[in-house]
Amino acid sequence: MKALTSSRGLTFLPANAIQQVLAFGALIGLVIVFSLASPNFLQFNNMVGILLSTAVNGVLALGVTFVIITGGIDLSIGTVMSFAAVMAGVSITYWGLPVAVGVLVGLLAGGLAGCVNGLVIAKLRIPPFIATLGMLNVAKGLALVISGLKPVYFNDTPSFNQIAMGSVLGAVISGFEIPNAVLLLFVAAIVASLILNRTVLGRYTFAIGSNEEAARLSGVDVDRWKIAVYTLTGLFSGLAGVLIASRLNSAQPALGQGYELDAIAAAVIGGTSLSGGEGSIVGTIIGAFIISVLTNGLRIMSVPQEWQTVITGVIVVVAVYLDLVRRRK
Repeated sequence: MKALTSSRGLTFLPANAIQQVLAFGALIGLVIVFSLASPNFLQFNNMVGILLSTAVNGVLALGVTFVIITGGIDLSIGTVMSFAAVMAGVSITYWGLPVAVGVLVGLLAGGLAGCVNGLVIAKLRIPPFIATLGMLNVAKGLALVISGLKPVYFNDTPSFNQIAMGSVLGAVISGFEIPNAVLLLFVAAIVASLILNRTVLGRYTFAIGSNEEAARLSGVDVDRWKIAVYTLTGLFSGLAGVLIASRLNSAQPALGQGYELDAIAAAVIGGTSLSGGEGSIVGTIIGAFIISVLTNGLRIMSVPQEWQTVITGVIVVVAVYLDLVRRRK
C-alpha cells in the first residue's frame, strides 16, 4: 500500500485510501440523486432489496479481491457459484443429506474449483485469464450435467430458505427484518478483512502482487500461496452459491455467468488495483454497494436494461483510469 508524500516529507492518506474516500462519496451522491429522483428509492422494502442484491455480489467481490491483489484475475467465480449451488441442492434434495452438510458440500465444491484454478496457474504456468476462463466453462457444464439441465428446488426443505431470507435480527428486535444474507455478507467481510490484514496469507497476497519475483527471491513459496488464494476465492464463491440458492429457494444451473463482471467491477471501483499489490475489503464493500445502488436506482427510473449495462461499463473504465493515473503519480 503506497502513501502520498509531500515535498516536506509529510505523509498523507495511502493512495488507494483516496479512491476509497472518492468511492464512498460517489455512493452517497448516488443515494442523494436517486432519492430526489424517486420517492420510492428510500422506502424500507427497496433498501432491503438493495442489501439483498449486494449480499451475493459482495461475497463474490470479497473473494476476487484477494486474487486481483496478487495481480491475477478469476473469471470463473460466477459459474463456480452456480456449481456450488447445484452441489448443495443435489446433496440436500436428491441425496437426502442434512441442510448443514449440504451447505458444507456447496462450500467445498467452490473451494475445490478454486484450488484447481490455483494449481493450473501456479504449477502449469497458464495465465490466470485463460485458466479461469476454462474453469468458467467447466463449472458451467458440470452444473448443467449434475442438475440434469433443470433447476433444483428446495420445496421440501423450508429451513434452507431461512439461511438467506430468515431474520435473526427480526427475532431479536421486533419489526427489524433484515435478512440473514445481509448479516452473512458483513460477517464474511470481517473474516476477509482479518485474513487480508492480520494473517500470513494476507501479507503474502500483497507481496506477490507488489513484486512476485522479489517475493520468490525472499523465500516465499509463491506457488503454494497462489493456490491458497485461489482456493479462498473459491470458498467465497461457494458461500455466494449457498446464499443465492437459499434466496431463490432453488439452485439455478445457468444463472451464474455474468456475476463475475459485477464482482470484479466492485473490487476495482473500491480501489483494488488490477496491477496488483493494492486493495482493501472496505473498498470492495463500498464498490459492491455502488453497483447495487446504481442498478436499483436506474431500474426505478425505468432506464432500459441495456443502458444500465452501458453505464456500469463506463464506470468501471473510469475507475481503472483513475487507478492508472494514481499509480503514475
